[in-house]
Amino acid sequence: MRTATQWFELYGESHQNPRNKTIHWLAIPVIVVVTLGLVQAIPHPFGGGAEAALNWASVAVGLSTAFYFRLSWTIGLGMLVIGASAVAINAAIAAAGLPLATVCITAFVLAWVAQFIGHKIEGKKPSFFQDLQFLLIGPAWLLQFVYQRAGVPVETWHHALRSEG
Repeated sequence: MRTATQWFELYGESHQNPRNKTIHWLAIPVIVVVTLGLVQAIPHPFGGGAEAALNWASVAVGLSTAFYFRLSWTIGLGMLVIGASAVAINAAIAAAGLPLATVCITAFVLAWVAQFIGHKIEGKKPSFFQDLQFLLIGPAWLLQFVYQRAGVPVETWHHALRSEG
């Protein structure tokens, strides 16, 4: 299994152009929120609508967070906070009476168009064409830059031991 740093280096290979990076800083957070919003809009048996705390999106956050915690405890914790925040944003959209699925589909399409424009500028295909796991790596790749700035380590001791052995 690759370490977080290895994933980020691979992802970064197709994200060198400053304009492409800027587009990713804008589009990836939108894609995270609205993808979870689309999942959140699916009727569920947990009681309540899309604004309920337990819904398919919160289940998806839990499952994806397991992937992130395998990479790094700090990345896992950060992505859990991001995922929970996205679910809360979508719950607020639904509670305000806005059509959650329509809002999310519109933003999803616009953000992905922007991503593909960024990759056209970059001159390289999106990483997920190589490996679908890169769809999960993109948001964590941005988070690691925030962590670098804040002095938060990305790799944790148990991951360093695993990569040595």
